[in-house]
Amino acid sequence: MPLNRLVIYAGDVEETAAFYETYFGFKRIRLPGDRIVELVAQDGGANIMLHQAAKGQRRGQSIVKLVFDVENVESFCAECAGNGLTFGPIHKADGYVYANAKDPCQNSIQVSSRAFRT
Repeated sequence: MPLNRLVIYAGDVEETAAFYETYFGFKRIRLPGDRIVELVAQDGGANIMLHQAAKGQRRGQSIVKLVFDVENVESFCAECAGNGLTFGPIHKADGYVYANAKDPCQNSIQVSSRAFRT
């Protein structure tokens, strides 16, 4: 059974939608009367559903990290930096590299070349 959607509870749904559209190429869909914004992955990956966070929810309190497969992590991070998103240091692992950042809701995100290792 495939995992097709992830829900992010966002303090600012519009800002969070723009973030994932700008840096990761998602397409925003919002049906009339629907309180959820769905971000559709353009490469066949899982979609992200944005739901307004409750007033008592703290930013970044989740224990989930979204990992995006990127063949050239260094190049991707440099391109993002030019557009205002700064990733932390690039880490080397067993045959791949990765870097971490935060989305506007302070959720952890990562770009990783793990899927492309040989």
